[in-house]
Amino acid sequence: MKLVPLGDRVVLKQLVAEETTKSGIVLPGQNKEKPQQAEVVAVGPGGVVDGKEIKMEVKEGDQVIYSKYAGTEVKIEEEEYIIVKQSDILAVIQS
Repeated sequence: MKLVPLGDRVVLKQLVAEETTKSGIVLPGQNKEKPQQAEVVAVGPGGVVDGKEIKMEVKEGDQVIYSKYAGTEVKIEEEEYIIVKQSDILAVIQS
């Protein structure tokens, strides 16, 4: 099964949080928040949304940072995804 976003929507797969700090300290699981960093899995076509022309600025494979309370979480075939509007993506991580 494949998620195909509509309009200006983007499907994200959350990246796994670090279990230890750089100095080797193990972080307890209950105190961690979900990371706001994700990989783009699928991108909608853009086009005209609410009367405004939307150009999609992210592409599949991009790593992004998204707004903390944005999107809708969905689970398909044991995989969890987040569907957000492109405007909820704050930055693209470039290496």
